[in-house]
Amino acid sequence: MISVAELQQQLNDLLQQLSPERLRVLTDFAAYLANAESEAATQELLAIPGLLERVKQNQVTPKAEYTAWRTLRSDV
Repeated sequence: MISVAELQQQLNDLLQQLSPERLRVLTDFAAYLANAESEAATQELLAIPGLLERVKQNQVTPKAEYTAWRTLRSDV
C-alpha cells in the first residue's frame, strides 16, 4: 500500500507538469472533493441521535455555568 507521503510526492511531481489552465481545473476539483468530504462528515455527525439538540443547548448555556478545565484537571 502506498503511503500518504508518497501520494503527496507523486501529486507534487505531477503538478509541476500541468499548465495554468489544468491547475485551475485541478484546484476546482480538489475544492469539490474537500467540500464533499466535509459534507459527508457533517452528515455523519447529524446522524448521531440528539447531537444537534445537545449542541444547541450548550450554545444557550450561560458562560457563568461553565467550569474551567484547569479547575477540574489540575494534573494537566
